[in-house]
Amino acid sequence: MIDTTPHIITSLLAMGMALAFVIADRSSPTSRALALFLASVGVSIGIGSQVAYPRHYAGDIAWWDGAFAIPEALAFVFAYEWILRVRRTVPAHNLKTSGPDNLLRVAQGLVAFYVAMAFAFPRIRVEKFLNAGFAEVFERGSPEFWLFAMPLTLSLALGLFSTLMMLNRRPDRAEVTRLIAFAIAAPFMASGVVLPNNMAPVATAIGLLIFLVGGVQYHVTQGRRAQFMSKFLSPQVAELVGRRGLKSATDEQTLELSVVCCDLRGFTAFTAATSSQKVMHILREYYDAVGAAATESGGTIKDQAGDGVLILVGAPIPMPDHAQRALRLAARIRESGMEITARWSDADLTLGVGVGVASGYVTVGVIGAASRLEYTAVGPAVNLASRLCAEAAHGEVLVDPRTIELLGEEVRRPELRLGESLRLKGFQQPVQSYTLAAA
Repeated sequence: MIDTTPHIITSLLAMGMALAFVIADRSSPTSRALALFLASVGVSIGIGSQVAYPRHYAGDIAWWDGAFAIPEALAFVFAYEWILRVRRTVPAHNLKTSGPDNLLRVAQGLVAFYVAMAFAFPRIRVEKFLNAGFAEVFERGSPEFWLFAMPLTLSLALGLFSTLMMLNRRPDRAEVTRLIAFAIAAPFMASGVVLPNNMAPVATAIGLLIFLVGGVQYHVTQGRRAQFMSKFLSPQVAELVGRRGLKSATDEQTLELSVVCCDLRGFTAFTAATSSQKVMHILREYYDAVGAAATESGGTIKDQAGDGVLILVGAPIPMPDHAQRALRLAARIRESGMEITARWSDADLTLGVGVGVASGYVTVGVIGAASRLEYTAVGPAVNLASRLCAEAAHGEVLVDPRTIELLGEEVRRPELRLGESLRLKGFQQPVQSYTLAAA
């Protein structure tokens, strides 16, 4: 018998990777499939080296020995399931994707055939296939060997082909790194089934380490993105960036959305007469309150400049009820803003908050140089929300006519009333305004 210590170490490495990846992103179905794949690799090596190998070495091969093939098969099945779930997160860009998806199902079917053969011919699998070595593969090539090698080889080829076909869909760079790492690592890991016992753990460990490098690089990139994007994107958008990448989530697009703009009244006089530390404190509290309201409504903070905040509702993720969400957001900002400004105002210095809401078609996307990118929005609705905000008195929310059109009658009647017709800078015709009633 050989020393199985290397097998134990390799098994623990695979199961440790499985635990690390699922902890890193436990809510993701993709990560769960990946963890199951790696855990199956670890269990397969552990059971094979500590239970099956000693029995087979002693010549004890029972009719139920085919059960030892199940962990091996599960590793293949969960690997292909992981690839399928990754494919679903990558935009197709008008490419037909059913073919490669079906190939992965065929690959899983071939693995099931391998298990059936293991139960039908357990002795042949043990004596002619497992750890047969290079001589069996390249020199003798007995039919009994290929009875088991052929379905696994074809299965692996289909899985790798489908993985590489995914690169035509131009996935995010972090995902490309992980997919290429898997494509390189998979043959090493699979070869552990047929290589001699003294070489199998080495080949499998090499494959695991190659995939570990790609997986770690992927999660490092995703972590950096999540930390950056969470500063100004809603959780839904941050999750989209995490799943599909920055480029996919922030591609240029034109869509109808609502814009909410708010700023503080009397802030210039307040800053002139107040210490900078106190100003920073109130801004922090104000930004936190507006950010919490934006998160609750699914809004994306586009700009924070001085005492002004501009929020997009309906981009980058389109929302059919963006107008209703924008009104709820405006009401929340007014409520929180009035509470904060009342606390910081005194007899000499009075602060207030005003809000403007406008809807319309806006072009959104990322612009800038490679070293500095900005998510921007261009369209009349952006300017109109800013102008309405500037006209709003303390505690007032001014709303444009398009937002009113997008609201249902049950929302319009109790909450909105007709305001003044305003002449606004940058708009040739007067703009009819509506005011949002206080709760």
